[in-house]
Amino acid sequence: MLTLNYRDSRPIYGQIKDGLRRLIVTGALEPDEKLPSVRSMAMDLAINPNTIQRAYAELEAEGFIYSVPGKGSFAARRLGAGEAHAARRAALMERLRELIAELRYLNVTDGEIIALMNEGVAQ
Repeated sequence: MLTLNYRDSRPIYGQIKDGLRRLIVTGALEPDEKLPSVRSMAMDLAINPNTIQRAYAELEAEGFIYSVPGKGSFAARRLGAGEAHAARRAALMERLRELIAELRYLNVTDGEIIALMNEGVAQ
């Protein structure tokens, strides 16, 4: 399901969080699909369960997963307009602005940027 890169500068929990978020956003994890338990994922990745728990807690706070006591954690349905989502949306929009500015600095044309964005929207 996930692989870790120990040379990556991001913390392990961040890699797990980003990997799970990517699986949810791309549809690889269907809405309401059960995620591996904290313990089983920790064993599979040979890391401390607290690391997995932190990633799950942050994903839940951001609205990407939800927990059912005694049942486990599940992929959430498409995000709504909640407060947690507003902060994430704002952060992503800012990152997109920064990327666009850097692409322009590198002489990528507006047409190329728009084509890339349209390609991303079509996916």
